[in-house]
Amino acid sequence: MHSDNPEEAQESGLLAPDEPRPFDIVNPGGKAPVLLICDHATRFIPRALKSLGLDEAQLTRHIAWDIGIAEVTRHMARRLDAPAMLSHFSRLIVDPNRLLDNPTLIPEISDGTVVPGNRDLDEGQRQARIDTFFRPYHAAVTAQIDAMMAGARGEGRAPVLVSMHSFTPIMHGLQRPWEIGILWNRDPRLPQPLMDRLRAEGLTVGDNEPYSGADGHGYTQHIHGDRRGLANVLIEVRQDLVDTQQGAAEWAERLAAALEAVLGDPALYRVEHH
Repeated sequence: MHSDNPEEAQESGLLAPDEPRPFDIVNPGGKAPVLLICDHATRFIPRALKSLGLDEAQLTRHIAWDIGIAEVTRHMARRLDAPAMLSHFSRLIVDPNRLLDNPTLIPEISDGTVVPGNRDLDEGQRQARIDTFFRPYHAAVTAQIDAMMAGARGEGRAPVLVSMHSFTPIMHGLQRPWEIGILWNRDPRLPQPLMDRLRAEGLTVGDNEPYSGADGHGYTQHIHGDRRGLANVLIEVRQDLVDTQQGAAEWAERLAAALEAVLGDPALYRVEHH
């Protein structure tokens, strides 16, 4: 039996009663019809998992979380007066932005680093991680979307989803030239005008770079956005731009302003399946 209840999930033994639930909600009463989602917000690993066998130096790397993006997301939530949902567990435990049948859901190797605590897991151990972290987090995202849609029925508006991530400046020895990447699948309502706006500011913007939103690997955009017919976009910010408090605040302001410039389109707030 699968549980979406954080308190029941503690029964798996992976989360102690004094450890945080697997999600944080920022500004839940925000008035904007926009939900910010941050899948890789933290590098938190509960005591029961013993740091997955990794040392502190490895756990501060991008393999454990998306560096800088949680602060960007929190700033944007305040700036836009929008609610934000942030994960509260490392992507190395179980990646909330992977479909359940994806082989990288619980990575045994991440960017060349072997993760000892993820090797030779049996099905029960895998399921315990899914039930303790993945399912409660996504149940919370679903509940927030449901609440926003219920509250918006009188206005006839569905919320817009904005997923926030960050990427490394260099991967596999290659320098990545983009400051921002915009990931999307079939629904162009938000990503196209947002890319136009950001490029007009002189930024180097990747269209489904450095990753693709159309490759079928991502969970959040496809399940919460595309499947429900909600306008959505995934924003990737290069980590060296947001790895300080000042950088995070500056880029949050820049991205929030760009979003504000395109969020006035009423077509964004209709359920459409593309």
